[in-house]
Amino acid sequence: LARASNASVYSPELLKLNYASRPFKVLRRTLQILIGLGSFGLKLWIDQLQGQLVQNRRSRAVELRETFTRLGPTFVKLGQGLSTRPDLCPPEFLEELSELQDALPTFPDAEAFACIEKELGVPLDSIYSSISTSPIAAASLGQVYKAKLKYSGQLVAVKVQRPGIEEAIGLDFYLIRGLGLLINKYADIITSDVVALIDEFARRVYQELNYVEGQNARRFKKLYADKEDVLVPDIFWDYTSGKVLTMEWVEGVKLNEQAIIEGQGLKVLDLVNTGIQCSLRQLLEYGYFHADPHPGNLLATPEGKLAFLDFGMMSETPEEARFAIIGHVVHMVNRDYEAMARDYYALDFLSPDVDVTPIVPALRNFFDDALNSTVSELNFKTIVDGLGAVLYQYPFNVPAYYALILRSLTVLEGLALYADPNFKVLAASYPYFAKRLLTDPNPYLRDALIELLFKDGKLRWNRLENLLVQGKMDRDFAAKDALQPVLKLVLGPDGEELRSLVIKEAIRVTEAITIGTVIDTYNSIPGPLRSFLPNGNGIGTTGLSEAEMESMLELREQVLRIWGLLRASDNFDPSVLQPIIQVLQEPEARNLGGRVFGGITQRLAARLLQQVLRS
Repeated sequence: LARASNASVYSPELLKLNYASRPFKVLRRTLQILIGLGSFGLKLWIDQLQGQLVQNRRSRAVELRETFTRLGPTFVKLGQGLSTRPDLCPPEFLEELSELQDALPTFPDAEAFACIEKELGVPLDSIYSSISTSPIAAASLGQVYKAKLKYSGQLVAVKVQRPGIEEAIGLDFYLIRGLGLLINKYADIITSDVVALIDEFARRVYQELNYVEGQNARRFKKLYADKEDVLVPDIFWDYTSGKVLTMEWVEGVKLNEQAIIEGQGLKVLDLVNTGIQCSLRQLLEYGYFHADPHPGNLLATPEGKLAFLDFGMMSETPEEARFAIIGHVVHMVNRDYEAMARDYYALDFLSPDVDVTPIVPALRNFFDDALNSTVSELNFKTIVDGLGAVLYQYPFNVPAYYALILRSLTVLEGLALYADPNFKVLAASYPYFAKRLLTDPNPYLRDALIELLFKDGKLRWNRLENLLVQGKMDRDFAAKDALQPVLKLVLGPDGEELRSLVIKEAIRVTEAITIGTVIDTYNSIPGPLRSFLPNGNGIGTTGLSEAEMESMLELREQVLRIWGLLRASDNFDPSVLQPIIQVLQEPEARNLGGRVFGGITQRLAARLLQQVLRS
């Protein structure tokens, strides 16, 4: 930390002070960017006019990669994002841009070794018994060497920052921010604060320049490396500074090298799913997430673990927004567009004084069409694009953290599409959402669960069953966690309205089970003996119509299936009922039981009286 005390931080004011008085340098860089990207765009336009877009695609992809490389680290970052989006770029462009992850020009080794000695204050051979004579990778902000620690013999990766990188990135962000100011002023169609988004991205990049990102790695490991399929390398603090990072060496293959991964007997989709589950925990549980998960930062280890690297670009989801995102998914499933619109207050998309009434029809128009298929079949990009169209029409201000969330999830979906063009992030995310809804005692999520399960005074048993089916797919799901919080909610001081609904459902279920048992008993009686019973058939015995009987038996089967799902939980144990019994011993629970028993008695007595009168 002491070594990094003088590390640069992003300051628009300092950049303006630095470059406003250097017009020739600014003009030269502006011309470089315009010439580089303008000439590439001109060639694409000519290809389109001549009908040669497909024919020249490979050569143009090479040119774009070389152009981004010449323009430097800022544009390499842009290319890294594009390299994971097969829905945006043709395969030839994806292949070429993916080389930006590691194949940047290196700077002289002598400069790198001198930087290590200067930063750490000791000779190189006193730290490492050996170090590669040339870098094993060149990233956008530095290059990496493989070395062996002298004191322990452990293999490590040594990351050294590029000389002059701060100057290059600072000038680019000065120009990009100037463009953002013009967009904010003149482009009315864009309602988001473009300058705020640029400032947030620039701050993240400047954080990457300070190699005491090891603090981020330590925090990330503490929160998420408790899962056996996630690996986060250790940082060696004695050999780390603002411009030099020494970390544990990780053997692995980049996540977009599908053939090599599957040649090791591993499955890319399993690894991507691990990444998605870990990302959901990052975004919605602790709120601290890796905001730069491109293929160069995600490795598949020979043991089948997913290794996270490069913790320079991190971000945090505000606590209120974490719960609002889960609630937003529930409102989307329910097609409750008024509630979806109100969610944008909690997500900090809208100021409290904005009326959401005009937004509701726009949400309805998009989602009614998109939700013709099930939510789990939606492509994540479809939702992002659809919401994007709504965002442009109304006074939304997309917060920086949310932009980074979208980037993180779209990158993971892009990686998955390499292996399976039909992969859906939402389908892979469903088990996590189901587990959180069923087990999280947070009041916001409790309300969201009630909203999902109850409609018109009735419990939607099919949705409860589906939540349990999906929740069981999450390895952390526990049946006991799904039962006790619900009971506490029902028996709480503010639960009278919910208790009334639960009583009605308990009466319906008990009646269904009782009548179903009567039918089963009747069907088990030998044929000759049934003639002694009134009405001579099972339905007549209960006094129900055929339609009522089918409904009753269907409800009973649903309840029995749900009970079977709970019992089949990997960690189900009869002792799971102990805390529930404790809850049921509370006075309100005994009162609830009495009301249920009274309701059941009345219903069955009415059935019996009806049958007697019919007879």
